[in-house]
Amino acid sequence: MFGLGIWELLIILVIILVLFSRRLPELGSGLGKGIKSFRKSLHEPDEIDVTETDKGEGEGPKKE
Repeated sequence: MFGLGIWELLIILVIILVLFSRRLPELGSGLGKGIKSFRKSLHEPDEIDVTETDKGEGEGPKKE
C-alpha cells in the first residue's frame, strides 16, 4: 500500500494519536450524536409544510 510497511503505518498512527489525543473524545461524541440523529430521522415520517403563501405576489398574471 503506497510502499509503506506495517511499521511505517504504526508510527504514523501513533503520531496522529499523539497530535489529536485531546480532540478524539469530542470527535467521538460528535460522531455518535450525528449517527443517532440520522437513525432518528430515518424512522420519523416526513413533515409536510402547509404554510400559506402570499397569493398576490409572483403567482400568475397580474390584473390591473
